[in-house]
Amino acid sequence: MMEKFVYYARLFDLYGGLLSDNERITFSSYYEENLSMQEIADNRKISKSAVGATIKNVELKLSTFESTLHLESKSQKLDKILLKIPDKSIKRELEKLKE
Repeated sequence: MMEKFVYYARLFDLYGGLLSDNERITFSSYYEENLSMQEIADNRKISKSAVGATIKNVELKLSTFESTLHLESKSQKLDKILLKIPDKSIKRELEKLKE
């Protein structure tokens, strides 16, 4: 379960800007603020099922974005390469590409 949270949190960091405000707020509340679906529903004055549907929809979108663009996969590969590079100036330049 924790791996799922970490995975989607990383995808959200990469692709969150492609989501609607409603999707970002709901997803962030659940994944980053660790609020329950009921707490989110109460705060946003919507049903718990609407919160669950939004979270599932966002997870699907994030997975689709990643399967198309592969930014998370490329980021992990770059991290492995960076660990092998002894030259700090080259390392810094490559890390800037990740930002």
